[in-house]
Formats: sequence, structure tokens, C-alpha cells
Amino acid sequence: MPDPISWAYAWPYLLTALACGYLLGSLPFGLLLTRIAGLGDIRKIGSGNIGATNVLRTGRKDLAALTLLFDLGKGGAAVLIGYNWGPDIALTAGFGAVLGHLFPVWLAFKGGKGVATTLGTLLAVAWPVGLAACASWLLVAGLLRYSSLAALLSLALTPLFAWWLTADLQLVEFCGLLAILVWLRHLSNIKRLIKGEESRISFRRKKD
Repeated sequence: MPDPISWAYAWPYLLTALACGYLLGSLPFGLLLTRIAGLGDIRKIGSGNIGATNVLRTGRKDLAALTLLFDLGKGGAAVLIGYNWGPDIALTAGFGAVLGHLFPVWLAFKGGKGVATTLGTLLAVAWPVGLAACASWLLVAGLLRYSSLAALLSLALTPLFAWWLTADLQLVEFCGLLAILVWLRHLSNIKRLIKGEESRISFRRKKD
């Protein structure tokens, strides 16, 4: 893509990046891995989410780790591939990957919470910001044992991390946009947290 390029020429590239990122992000690895392992539909277990935290509720730590890795990877891959055509394309592809995970066309637009894919996107866009977000997630999750609260707090902090570590206004706005998306997807979790009904992280398989 030429640099600089006018918006009149840029929009086809941006739309293509958004679409490709979306398709990559919409791959439901948690659902696929649990089905391949013979565990049935992960959407009928625990919270019904397709992410790593719910996969962990099956008692299969290996599958949860793989789900986390693949969900991180699809966000990161979208960004890294997009960088071949410039930073704007990379950010657009990363945004598309998060949208794809949240609203996958294959699952009637009912996807996961988007935390791992968002973190993978941030690690690829600006690894210091991504690492800071991951560290804050681990700290909150380790202390309080709430995956949702850890996600909400860590992603709310990402615009501050971006400003502090890079002073890049575009990145600050990008982090804020992703944080808003993930917060909106966590509205039900927020209600349960307020009521004291949110499930804590557990490493034991629930018995029927």
C-alpha cells in the first residue's frame, strides 16, 4: 500500500483487513477443541462461554491452555499479517479479530468475551502494553480469583499503559475502543459481580 495514501484509496484495504481479521478471530477454538476431545458442546457447560476459562471448568487444563494460546494467537496473527501493509491495516485487522471472537458468524454471532484475543492483539501491536495488561490480569486473578474482574480491570488500564509506555494517541484510542467492547460483552458478569454471584476461577472439574 502506498505511503502516504489518501482515504479514497485506503478504504478497500481497510475493509479487507477488517473482514480478514474478523474471519480469523471468529474461529471458535474452545468449542472445536472440546468437541474434538469428546467433551461435547462447551456452550452447555459452566458459563456457556467458548473461552479458556470455561474450558478449564471441564477439568482439562491442557485444552484450556491450548484455547488460551490459540485465542491469543489469532489476535496477534491478524495484527502481524496486517503490518505487511502498514500500521493502520494492522490495527484494523486486530480490531476485526476481536469483533470476530465476540460475534462469530459461525455461532449466530454469539461468541466469547474477547479477553485473550484482545490481549494477543495488544501484544502484537505494542508488546510492552500487552505485557502490562497480562501482568495486571494475572495479579487481579491471582488475588481475587475472578477472571471477569481481572479482565475488566486490566483492559480498563490499557489506555493508561499505552499513554505511559508509548505516548501514542492512536494506540491509546485503540486500547480504549477494545476495552469498551470487552466491557460491553461483560455486562452480565458485572451484574453478577455486584450481586456477589460471579463464579471464581477453579481448577477442579465440576461433578454432575
